[in-house]
Amino acid sequence: MTNVLKPDYDRYEGVRPLQIWFLRTLYLLMFLFVGFDSWSAILRHQGPWDPMRAAALCMFASYSFLAILGVFYPLRMLPIVLFMLTYKTLWLIVVALPLWSAGTMAGSPAAPMARIFRWVPIMFLAMPWKYVFERYVARVRPHTPQLPAQAGG
Repeated sequence: MTNVLKPDYDRYEGVRPLQIWFLRTLYLLMFLFVGFDSWSAILRHQGPWDPMRAAALCMFASYSFLAILGVFYPLRMLPIVLFMLTYKTLWLIVVALPLWSAGTMAGSPAAPMARIFRWVPIMFLAMPWKYVFERYVARVRPHTPQLPAQAGG
């Protein structure tokens, strides 16, 4: 049991197996819930599309399709989780927080989405932030290969 809490450098590039399984579960849930809602709305749609709604549905359908890859490649697909955390956190700050602060969240059209998004803090805790920093932040400058020194020159 304690092995799931220790960083695994051989299989998961220093990420804890528990975090890998959490990520796999998260990807699967993203695929199932977001995929079901978005693909069923796309496939059942009739008539002309509202361009903004169509763009949102297509984005979520694509996002759910890519999430299934995360089940098999949890670390390679972390940008999808970062995208999800970013848009949900931003939504909570710009939409939910003002409604909650004003005492008008209950019964508002935003309330159902706020109930779904309330799990975002748990996702923040489960993210392998050291790995994210090392892979996506610390490597900001592009790698320039060094040419070998020429002999006899």
